[in-house]
Amino acid sequence: MSKSLPKHRYEVIDLFCGIGGLTRGFKNLGFNTIAGYDIDNTCRFAYEYNNDTPFIEKDIKEIQVEDLKRQYSKDAIKILVGCAPCQPFSNYSHKTGSKNEKWQLLYQFGKLVEGLQPEIVSMENVPGLPKFGKGKVYKDFRKLLIDNDYKVSETVVNCPDYGIPQYRKRFVLLASKLGTINLIPKTRNADNYETVADTIKDLEPLKHGEKSQRDPIHRANRLSDKNFKRIKQSKPGGTWRDWDEDLVLECHKKNSGKTYVSVYGRMEWDKPAPTMTTHCVGIGNGRFGHPEQDRAISLREAALFQTFPFDYQFVKEGETFTVKTISTHIGNAVPPRLGEVIAESIEVHLEQQQMN
Repeated sequence: MSKSLPKHRYEVIDLFCGIGGLTRGFKNLGFNTIAGYDIDNTCRFAYEYNNDTPFIEKDIKEIQVEDLKRQYSKDAIKILVGCAPCQPFSNYSHKTGSKNEKWQLLYQFGKLVEGLQPEIVSMENVPGLPKFGKGKVYKDFRKLLIDNDYKVSETVVNCPDYGIPQYRKRFVLLASKLGTINLIPKTRNADNYETVADTIKDLEPLKHGEKSQRDPIHRANRLSDKNFKRIKQSKPGGTWRDWDEDLVLECHKKNSGKTYVSVYGRMEWDKPAPTMTTHCVGIGNGRFGHPEQDRAISLREAALFQTFPFDYQFVKEGETFTVKTISTHIGNAVPPRLGEVIAESIEVHLEQQQMN
């Protein structure tokens, strides 16, 4: 971006900020994120420590438009971003319909947009978001943007196409009052995707149940005797069909379970990892087995697949933590690299508007 452009005027507020994956992406591109809001106070340390940005513990239903207006500078280009929790837009919630109270998160986001009238809005979520609840919740949000004079673009991102080493698809909305805005073009293709090997090959080896003495979150869950036998018989990219008969789970013997081939599976060195979830450090939750070590991936490996830098601090030094808490933080996060893609798209758009 041209040095003549007053980039300090671009101020970002991150709703549903979690531990700061999206904020970190904007920070890496030089944007000034002035606050992150989230209801989960366990995210505060990681968010503030790594991003030097205030974390405000507040339910989005309690955020007032005036709260946000006071935080932005008078002459700022206001950018409001967020990733509403995915759970309301899961297949299960789709079945329960818009009676699920958490559907209201998107409506609350819309009310803040309508009251604040930021120049730029961005939202990241699951790829099926526009279809859930018969599309009503998202259609209402999109209509609100258009009725308030925003130009809207919608993209389903395949994360490896942007250098993120996991098969993760996400829906990205960009909206601008200033003109047409689009996501930047893909930066990779299947010939040069970032792979599991590129990401974790050089890490210190671990046994299951072991933790590194140098890195507190490079630790692997302990496996039961039977699961240890299963991982030892698992092949990279293989399935439970590679196991001895006595290791096969009862659910896999049923017709309904025969298609679930990824659980207890190993990753492959020369391909991206599977989608990192909140349960990605357990081999029974997907293809989360290390390609050659007899264990599930560690918390550190999960963070690296999510593109968090190695020096990202998830807990205070010397503080105890649970694997469940950190894996939830990591799995729920927006990959910082995807945050960079969103930030760069906004940067290109704002530059174009100033050139016109």
